[in-house]
Amino acid sequence: MKGTLKLGLGLALTLLLSTTSFAQIRIGQPSGFTGSVSAGVKENTDGARLWLDAVNARGGVHGQKIELLSVDDQFDPRKTVELARELITRDKVIALFLNRGTPHAEALLPVLEAFKLPLVAPSTGAMVLHEPVNPWVFNVRATYQREAARAIEHLASIGMSRIAVWQTDDSFGADSATGALKGFEKAGIKPLLQERFARDKPDFSGLAQQTTAQQAQAVLVIGSAGNTANAVKALRGAGSKAQVVTLSNNASEGFIKLLGEHARGVIVTQVFPNERSVSSPMIKEAMELAKAKGLQGVSPAMMEGYAAAKVLVEGLRRAGPRPTSQGLRDALESIRGFDLGGLSLGYARDDHTGLDFADLSIIDSAGKFRR
Repeated sequence: MKGTLKLGLGLALTLLLSTTSFAQIRIGQPSGFTGSVSAGVKENTDGARLWLDAVNARGGVHGQKIELLSVDDQFDPRKTVELARELITRDKVIALFLNRGTPHAEALLPVLEAFKLPLVAPSTGAMVLHEPVNPWVFNVRATYQREAARAIEHLASIGMSRIAVWQTDDSFGADSATGALKGFEKAGIKPLLQERFARDKPDFSGLAQQTTAQQAQAVLVIGSAGNTANAVKALRGAGSKAQVVTLSNNASEGFIKLLGEHARGVIVTQVFPNERSVSSPMIKEAMELAKAKGLQGVSPAMMEGYAAAKVLVEGLRRAGPRPTSQGLRDALESIRGFDLGGLSLGYARDDHTGLDFADLSIIDSAGKFRR
């Protein structure tokens, strides 16, 4: 009798420990924590963890804590896929989240379809993730095409017509340049020049000389933070005083540091409200959580991650106490008019775009983004 009792207690304890060990909701994040985009990726993730940590501190979602498994894909699309498969099959994540890079997100699409698993808030504004609607991709931020068009329209509105476009030779560059061309068309002008550069270790010296010789008034640089910073340095080294503009993938404090002495005056498009605006409920909330962690404030890249985490948590809340990949997908698609804190987001079967907010900022002499 005693042996049976001990066996029963042992089995109960084993089951309890087993249940406890899997009490977390696991979310996978394969992204470029090293390499040319690492500064922005780290800030994205820090922003996401602000909200995830706050939710976990209150008991999680339906009593389960959210575990974000962040792994370094070294900004290599092939490694992104390899790591994503490991996260899904070995670590049993129910969703992928906040990965960086257009080619990388594109490479994940077959994986999402194969495993019937959602990708929430990819950190890219690639149009291919918006149109046609992919049932497994839930965007949060606006598209690169909208940003690029807005940038060109702004430059034209202040009298600039000699505008060059430098684009990374990949799907991110091609997609964003399509938006820029829409801006040129709307403004009734044509690019002074449009040139591609290699994504890995580009040499900007010749392109800088060519652009300077053609007396460009402005240059839209579509590239990673490291490459864009090197492009700016090459332009200044060639004697060009052209206004430099880049997209929100470079809206990080790390990018400003990479620019160094050339940071002042660079325009960066933004896809979230001013990160120092306490009039924005979402910004104010994030700033308070950052302060509680001993941080000085939040950056635009952190706000992208923060908003992404809020959407993820809302989806998990709607998915119920035992969320599955399919259940989370269906829950996300049910979101209508969700208030992120001054910005409203919703999805539908034929619309997974999320937000359409786009703005411009300029880096000031103190190394801060100003609206």
